[in-house]
Amino acid sequence: MTGQTDRDVLERAIELINAGEVAEGVTALFAEDAVDHDPAPGQGAGRAGFLAFFGTLTTAFPDLRLTPRHLTAGDGHVSLAFTVSGTHLGDFNGIPPSGRSFKVSGVEIFRFTAGRVAERWGLTDDMGILGQLGLLPEDH
Repeated sequence: MTGQTDRDVLERAIELINAGEVAEGVTALFAEDAVDHDPAPGQGAGRAGFLAFFGTLTTAFPDLRLTPRHLTAGDGHVSLAFTVSGTHLGDFNGIPPSGRSFKVSGVEIFRFTAGRVAERWGLTDDMGILGQLGLLPEDH
């Protein structure tokens, strides 16, 4: 696959996730045995782990929105700078809904094989999310 095709796969998956079609988006994007080099705490392996992760997020933040800010693609890799936002309207790892919103930035690198992500590396401003949701101590 070309870099443009891999990029198209990523963009389509983001559209599906933003439309609430999380299972379809994750399945379209990740290989069954995809490796996450930076998993969330407690995240399982492979596509199933990504499905559970996004399921948790979209339950806690039903209006979750991923907004690409910059994409580059080539040589089997796609890099993405993005903004993610949402409103805390459901349980989030045992934390009851606060009704507060967040908006933070992140960066992802994906290695594609046969049209799906085989490996993922990434960072999101998790402390920014917790702070905006009021989940950090005030002296932080």
